[in-house]
Amino acid sequence: MAEPASVVDPPTPPDRPPAGSGRWDRGWRGELGRQLEIAALVGLVVTQPLLDVLGRSPDFFLFHRADPAQILLLVALVSVVPTAVVALLGALSRLAGPTARAVTHTGLLGLLFAALAVQVGRHVTPLRGVPLLLVALLAAAAGAVAHRRWRAPGRVLRLAAAGPVAFLALFLLVSPTSAVVLPRGDGGVAGTAQGSAVHPPVVMLILDELPLVSLLGTDGTIDAGRYPHFAELAGASTWYRNSTGVSGWTPNALPAMLTGRYPARSVAPHYSQYPDNIFTAFGGLYDIRAEESITRLCPPSRCEQPTTPEQGLGVLIRETGKLLGRVAGPTESAVDPEDSYREPTRAEAGLDAAEPVPSDPKFRWDSLDDNQPARFSTFLAGLTPTSRPTLHFLHLLMPHSPWAFLPSGARYDAPEDLPNDGAGWADLARQRHLAQLGYTDRLIGETLRTLRATGLYDQALVVVTADHGVSFRPGAQGRGMDAIKAAAGEVAWVPTFVKEPRQQTGRVDDRNWEHVDLLPTVADVAGIRLPWPVDGRSARQAPRADATKHFYDRPGEPVTFPGGVPTPPPLPTPHPLVGTQVRAGPVAGSARVADLAAFTAADPDTGTLPALVWGDVPDRIPDGTLLAVAVNGRIGAVVPVVPADPGGRRFAALLADDKLFHAGTNTLDVLQVAPDGTLRRLALS
Repeated sequence: MAEPASVVDPPTPPDRPPAGSGRWDRGWRGELGRQLEIAALVGLVVTQPLLDVLGRSPDFFLFHRADPAQILLLVALVSVVPTAVVALLGALSRLAGPTARAVTHTGLLGLLFAALAVQVGRHVTPLRGVPLLLVALLAAAAGAVAHRRWRAPGRVLRLAAAGPVAFLALFLLVSPTSAVVLPRGDGGVAGTAQGSAVHPPVVMLILDELPLVSLLGTDGTIDAGRYPHFAELAGASTWYRNSTGVSGWTPNALPAMLTGRYPARSVAPHYSQYPDNIFTAFGGLYDIRAEESITRLCPPSRCEQPTTPEQGLGVLIRETGKLLGRVAGPTESAVDPEDSYREPTRAEAGLDAAEPVPSDPKFRWDSLDDNQPARFSTFLAGLTPTSRPTLHFLHLLMPHSPWAFLPSGARYDAPEDLPNDGAGWADLARQRHLAQLGYTDRLIGETLRTLRATGLYDQALVVVTADHGVSFRPGAQGRGMDAIKAAAGEVAWVPTFVKEPRQQTGRVDDRNWEHVDLLPTVADVAGIRLPWPVDGRSARQAPRADATKHFYDRPGEPVTFPGGVPTPPPLPTPHPLVGTQVRAGPVAGSARVADLAAFTAADPDTGTLPALVWGDVPDRIPDGTLLAVAVNGRIGAVVPVVPADPGGRRFAALLADDKLFHAGTNTLDVLQVAPDGTLRRLALS
């Protein structure tokens, strides 16, 4: 009897060990480990810095009117997509074999190590630019070699893969932005009437980043020649000349103004964090028409949320991408999302330009009316008498940077990375600020005209002020503690005008006004009893005996300094050549000018002019050399040559007088000013 044939298992493919084999398990465990290493580094390079900045900047989401769903989707994209893209590149390399996979993984780690080294180097070393990149590449090479030779770096990275989850949890549950993502509550208790008080209409216009000293002439009064409408306002209201904001950061400063309380915690400027504010206090007796910019203090039960073209997930992704470039770049960058906030114009918003053309002779083109900020147009349209008392509120980001307006209202383009500090650049920043302040003065005039035209002017309590100022002191430009220490008079002191109903004549009150006094004063005049205690004091009460000022660079940590109306810094003295005619002489050098083509087809009727000129000159022209910039044969600015900024620019000039330009081809000349005053024309490219 024959023996049965033995049953033999089919051979196992050599490239796939059977389940449970050590080689198969080790291969997939190794791949999982590689992906965890990638996740850890991408989390440190992308997720953590972005969520850190955005978590501390709830105003970014409030400005763009993002709802919780959009924020959560953006956070998911930030947390998942970069990791997924890099991980997919590594996974695809497996198709080329284990050697290619190992080389690809090492290369990806090296790139991520380099990106991480750039960020760390910016914080712990003075290196910037190319030197920092070179050091980062060396550090990345060392990190990649260490990862290849030893197991410890890989183990550390795999443990660090839990980081992105922790960063996400901190953002959603602990950061100031968490209140915007997961709001709780709907505002505080409404105020009550003070006896039989009459409740007048209230019109509040809060400007942004406006130092008092920018408005002052040498005699300490409003410079009526430069700012006629601010002077007009001061002539019919009470000017609290010794008025100071309490913080250089709007998300702290504005809530203090509208709650009457000093900043105590670093929280979102949101109604869930500040339930007791002017909108909730007035909401029981007043209709509310509020246009906020980077706060959301008015709860949905009191205010409809306005819409703007600058909202939606696409805008959030675009601006977050720009933010990543600033965070991860090798050059210096003060990461402040607020620096990018810009008021969309009425033309951009598609508003009907039915308002009459201003009669102001500065406004030479009808189209300039389209440059009016869209939210300001909406604010003006709402200034009409109503049967119920109404609070009209607008926080307008003017003359806040980015500076883009000439005094006439014409707009101009400028590089986003143009420096605001350093030799020559701080002076240019102040000139651009003053030009935009000139345009802001026009908006004040439009407000007063509209109030008179609608009959609200005499009836209403009108308040015009700003949340904080800004320093243009070289080496201390900005609004933080360095600026406060060097130039408190520019950062803290702000214009504050209060015109009470039926007030006809102006007066100056130099009491120690701090912006926590704003709400108690407005409530007192409006006949509203506030249902919560405040730190401020109504102007109808006796002035403070103490002259001390309080400023909060960080909530809960006040810095004090003495009061007193500051002396304005001297205005820049125009060079004698400005305004003079020049003839085009022989070429004696060269210069590179950006956007030179804009001068060949300028059209003032569009409301946009090439009024900012910037570029580079050869190294043989030393720093400090003066350059005269002329349009159509008339010099509009004289500026110095300065050390090259990170963008390679060695000069920039603002041509603030739009009468230099005409329709069609305009001739631009850049001339080197010799020590003896002679001019040498530079060939432009």
